[in-house]
Parts: sequence; C-alpha cells; structure tokens
Amino acid sequence: MPRTTLLANGRILTPAGILAPGWLRVAGRTIAGVGSGRPPPAGGADGDADRDEDRDEDRDEDRDEDRDEGATVDLGGRLVVPGFVDLHVHGGGGASAGPDPEELLRAAAFHRRHGTTRGLLSLVTGPLDGLSATVAAIAGLVEAGPAEHAHVLGSHLEGPFISPARRGAHDPRYLLQPDTAALGALLDAGRGTVRMVTIAPELPGALDLVRQVAAAGAIPAIGHTEATYAQAAAAVDAGATVATHLFNAMSGVHHHDPGAALAALDRPEVVCELINDGVHLHDAAVRLGFAAAGPGRVALVTDAIAAAGMPDGLYALGTLDVQVTGGVARLAGSAVIAGSTLTMGTAFRRTVAAGIPLPAAAAAAAATPARALGAAGRAGALAAGMDADLVVLDDDLAVAAVMALGAWSHRDGLPAAPEEAR
Repeated sequence: MPRTTLLANGRILTPAGILAPGWLRVAGRTIAGVGSGRPPPAGGADGDADRDEDRDEDRDEDRDEDRDEGATVDLGGRLVVPGFVDLHVHGGGGASAGPDPEELLRAAAFHRRHGTTRGLLSLVTGPLDGLSATVAAIAGLVEAGPAEHAHVLGSHLEGPFISPARRGAHDPRYLLQPDTAALGALLDAGRGTVRMVTIAPELPGALDLVRQVAAAGAIPAIGHTEATYAQAAAAVDAGATVATHLFNAMSGVHHHDPGAALAALDRPEVVCELINDGVHLHDAAVRLGFAAAGPGRVALVTDAIAAAGMPDGLYALGTLDVQVTGGVARLAGSAVIAGSTLTMGTAFRRTVAAGIPLPAAAAAAAATPARALGAAGRAGALAAGMDADLVVLDDDLAVAAVMALGAWSHRDGLPAAPEEAR
C-alpha cells in the first residue's frame, strides 16, 4: 500500500465549497479522500467521520494504526487550495527558458516553491534554431515521465508570429510572418509537447497557422496583436481558445471599434490570461476581466522572467536585455514592460485583495488553466482520484507549503508531523 499523508483540521477548498474543518488524505501521488469533520480511518468511506457513532471506537483504533503507516499533519485551520497551473512563464529564480535542461528545471523548481505545481514554459521570439533547441529540451523533460518532471507540461511559443507593432519585449529582428513550414519545424522539434502558440490574427496567413496548431493538438492563442474585433473573432472561429495576457499588447476596448480584447471576452470558448502583478493591470481591469468572462474563463498567469525572486538588476529575456527596478521589468533603456517578477502565489493573493471571491480566484489559478490544457481530470481540484497537487496558505494567503504529486516540495510554513519527527 502507498504511504499515506493525512492533512487534518484545515479549511479545504473543494469544487463544492470550503470544508471547515476539513481533511484531505493523500495515498502515494493521489488524493484518496476529502471530507469535513473528523477524518475517517485509512481505507474508510469519505465524508464526515461522525456519521456512524456506533463505529467511533473501531475508527479510533484504525486511526491509531494509520498513524503508524503514514503522517498526520495538523493544519491549524490553514487553507488548502489546488496546486496552481501557470500557462505562461519564461523563467524565475535566475533561470530562463532555454536549451539547457538544468536551467529549465531550476526555473520550474522556483515557481513550484511558490505554488505552481504544473504548467508550461514559455519562449519569446528568437532565432528559429534556438527556439527549436529549447522546445526539444522541454520535450525531453516531458518525456522523462511524471516521476521526474510532471510539473513541466510542455512549451508555449509566444512568438515569432506576432505583430511588430505590438511586439512588446520580443526582438523585432526575429519576428516572422505566418509560415506553415517554420511552424511545422517547431512543432516537430517539440515532439508533441508544444502545447500553445500565440499568433496575431491580422497577419497574412495567420488563420492557416491557427488551424495548423489546433490540428497538432495544441492551443492556438490570440496575442501581441492589433486585430480588429472581426479578425480576432475569425481566429476563434478557426480554433483559437486562449487570449495571451488579456488587455496587454493587444487592441483594446473601444465602444465604436472593439478590438481583440473585447472579442476574447465576448466568446465563451476563450480562456483569458490575466497578469495580476499591479503593473500590467489595474485592479479595476482585473475585476472587469472576471466580471465579463466569469471565473471559469480566467486564467491567472505570471509571465515571469528569470528575475522573479531575484534582486533588481540587469537580466536577459531571450535576446534582449531587461532592467528590473523596484521589481518591475522593462526593456533596458525603455518604458516597455518585459514580463514580470510575479509568482502565482502573489497573483492569487492580489486577486483576492482586488475583490474577487476566493473560490473564483482559486479557479483562475488552477481549475481553468488545467481545463485549458486538457488536464482537468488530473489537476485543478481537490477531490478523490485527482493528483495530489495542493498549496497550503496561511491567514494572509501567503504560501506556507506546497505538495506536488504527493510529495512536499516546500513546507517551511507547516509544523513537522509527529510521525516525521520520530
């Protein structure tokens, strides 16, 4: 039998609501049960352990036996939410998404400590051979299997098929007009692990690329675009289902000339990324995104670069230099925002502080991006049978502990279990 971990006396955010007090049992890499009240013995029925008073003594004995087989952690009323899923991250902890597998893992490990239990690694525009080498390296991590790198689900090509006028922190020397051969070469290099490609719908031939990405089983995303409402809607009709960092680097909302942002909000099949770092978006824009799209269509993302978790200074984003001052990243010598230093833990906390209900913020940080990636049956919710990916938060909603596939990757904010201290 797999070793068990019982999280007791917590507030457990489930699809049905918050269980308080609640418990969650992990067996191996899987959530074995979730319920309210006193936990049942290992192997017992899920739910409130006080349902059958006649079996209390037997349950107490079984519970004692279970303590010999696993660990029981008293959460002390802390909140447990599903592990965060980040669709859009370029780096962190001093490491960037590039062809070096060790650097890729360092970036992913940094974000895992801050609650991201799985997600994509994003690439900015660069030379095609460099992009191919990086997606191949990411493919190697994915192919290594869930025991090693389940937190890396694949890659996201944020360029090079984007608008020069809305390129943001993408090197203009390497932008390309839509090219099915170039895209095909990148998809081939990724060996089925390129999971998302951002495309500007107004570029000539862009809809052919949208269809090509969708046919490959990846997500066509709208972004870095000057598309009109009609052009963006045509991309959705062709298969686009994500809006890359909604409102940023795209034609905005105008009552006479609605652009790509309003087209994305207007279509129920589109998941809208929001970078809630206080720099990319005003709190009012965050509330507008949730109100217009609903929590089931908003995905919080970090768009983080190597500077996340690091001191201010000069960093690289692809082939360009980025100056970080006061935690804000901008292209060196300009006012152009160049990614962020955000973590998902901070994005979640800021979203709640902006007035978004906690369950909606949690859905945007986990359930919605998991569904967008086709992983809703494994990640994004705390329920029996799901992968044991979870985040424990303190009273200020700061990350206290992180579990990924049943193993603690960070738990400085939790006391040691008595079974572990022996």
